[in-house]
Amino acid sequence: MQRNLLTSFFLHKSIKTTEKKAKSIIPLIDKCINVVNSKDEMNAIRYVMQYVFTEEASKELFAHIAPRYKDTKNSGFTRITPVKYRDGDNAKIVALELV
Repeated sequence: MQRNLLTSFFLHKSIKTTEKKAKSIIPLIDKCINVVNSKDEMNAIRYVMQYVFTEEASKELFAHIAPRYKDTKNSGFTRITPVKYRDGDNAKIVALELV
């Protein structure tokens, strides 16, 4: 489940999901961006492919997402915005997006 969310997040740069699921993938997003910005590119590719299913999502991370945060900060790349409560079980739906 986390790998699917992470892949969708890197492809679309934002997702809508429950609050618990969003909070569970934030550390993975931070770690992937920090590993890509490290100096060792081959190990970064290996690490990211453990968590991301598709090559398109990996290319998006390496080409567009990670370079934006190269020298700025080490964490806090995402923002959680409440959207609504889901009908049925009343779970809190949030939008997870890049800052």
